Amino acid sequence: MLKKHVVLIGIILSSILLLIATQYYPGGSMSNKNSIGFDWTKNFISNLFAENAINGNENPARYWAYFGMIFLSLSLTAFFVQFSTKISHKGSRLIVRYLGSLGMMFTFLIVTSYHDLMVILSSTLFLVCLFYITVFIFKTKQHFLKLLCVICLLIFYTTLYLYGAGAFDILPVMQKLTFVSVISLVLTLQYRCTL
Repeated sequence: MLKKHVVLIGIILSSILLLIATQYYPGGSMSNKNSIGFDWTKNFISNLFAENAINGNENPARYWAYFGMIFLSLSLTAFFVQFSTKISHKGSRLIVRYLGSLGMMFTFLIVTSYHDLMVILSSTLFLVCLFYITVFIFKTKQHFLKLLCVICLLIFYTTLYLYGAGAFDILPVMQKLTFVSVISLVLTLQYRCTL
């Protein structure tokens, strides 16, 4: 029973911990260094990981955020391992399992000073796996999942483009939209997909 729901349980725990972290974030954002608290439209999730908040105060949110990222990374690793068993093609199954798991290790390392490099590595590996999954979904008659995969890919690619282009004014919102679309897709694939 626990194995069946480990992805969902981990994502719920991760989300709760990250939400708690936002409540403890002292303040400051790229657009206003003196702002108070976490602003969902101005702050990045990575702001929660720093020793000091952007406004210079000590950041007690970081501990909650670290554990949130641990649970998120472990949950998504479990997803890639479990979902890979649904893929019939051996090479593709191994790519989804191992590149997905490696990508989630890099996802956790986003909390370190190597943030930018880890974003690039984890995003690249995640998108490779999502592309493989999308190809297999397109071979089925599960039209809703096809649409969800395409939407998730488009949102993710758009967010990465904005990140690379330095469009930091809209990027915090797109980051949260990407997070929601990825979690929605993962949970839908976990519970509704049959290959």
